[in-house]
Amino acid sequence: ARGGDPHALKLPIPLSKNRRQNTCDLSFAGLKTSVRRQIELCSEERRQEPSFRADVAASFQHTALTHVERKLKQAMELCSEQAAVWGVAPNTLVLSGGVAANSELRRRVQALCDATAAPALPNARSDTAEANAEGQVQSSWRMLVPPPRLCTDNGLMVAWAAVEYLRAGE
Repeated sequence: ARGGDPHALKLPIPLSKNRRQNTCDLSFAGLKTSVRRQIELCSEERRQEPSFRADVAASFQHTALTHVERKLKQAMELCSEQAAVWGVAPNTLVLSGGVAANSELRRRVQALCDATAAPALPNARSDTAEANAEGQVQSSWRMLVPPPRLCTDNGLMVAWAAVEYLRAGE
């Protein structure tokens, strides 16, 4: 995607116009189909341009990450709405797995975390945040992400868990 135009292909953001638009559900199936269709609609000449592949990749990445951002924002709002009911105020987002090696994803999720107030419980205390008028501590979400060299596919983690179960005799 590096060097490509993220707006080269007009791709729909998944689940933005259906009954699941206000849920935390994620789906990329329709996006993949849209990419294929957009490529098929391009002229052979356009497909042979040196920038074409980077443009396709950048367009896909931009749209996919916009989808992820929207869903994360919805999840963050849900945490804020439910903090008092749950009795906890989640304020940390963990980005992990192979996808966490993507620098653009890291940048955009960090920006979202920085721009979004973390949930707070009444009368909560924090050394790093300030209380609002209702006495709630206000700070932004914190993102935890391992270094890219440690961002591996989940398949490895599942296999390692199996090894540990076998060692434990389970």
